[in-house]
Amino acid sequence: MNKILTFGVYDYFHLGHLRLFKQCKKHADYLIVAVQDSNYILKYKPEAKVLYSTEERVEILKALRVVDEVVVYDSVSPETLEKIDFDILALGEDHVGGRFTAVEDWCAKNGKKVVRLKRTLGICSSGIKKELTKN
Repeated sequence: MNKILTFGVYDYFHLGHLRLFKQCKKHADYLIVAVQDSNYILKYKPEAKVLYSTEERVEILKALRVVDEVVVYDSVSPETLEKIDFDILALGEDHVGGRFTAVEDWCAKNGKKVVRLKRTLGICSSGIKKELTKN
C-alpha cells in the first residue's frame, strides 16, 4: 500500500481542498493529511485569523471519506517528515523554494517520491477570508 502525505492549514475548508485530496488518491491508496497546529501559526503570525481550532480542523478532515489519517504538525520541515510514515509527498504547484526545497531534498535522500498537484483555479482560503470580511 502506497501512502501519500499532504500538508496544510485547512482552516476555511473548501472545494479546492477536497479536489486536492482526490488528486492525492490518484497517486496512492492511503491519504495522510497533515494539519498545521494553531498555536504554531499564531506564534509566527499573531495577526492571523484562525477560524477553527486544531482539534476542530482535525475533526472535519477525519470525517471525509477520502482522508485515511490526519496528523498535526508545526512546520513543513525534514524533521516533521521523519516522524510520518509515507511514500509520496504531495506539494502544491506554489510550494517552491526555501523550506520546500529542503523538504524535497530530504525526500530524494530518503527514497520518497514528490508529486506536484494543481490548484483549483479561482478558489483559495485567503480569497474566502477577504470576501467574508468585506461583507
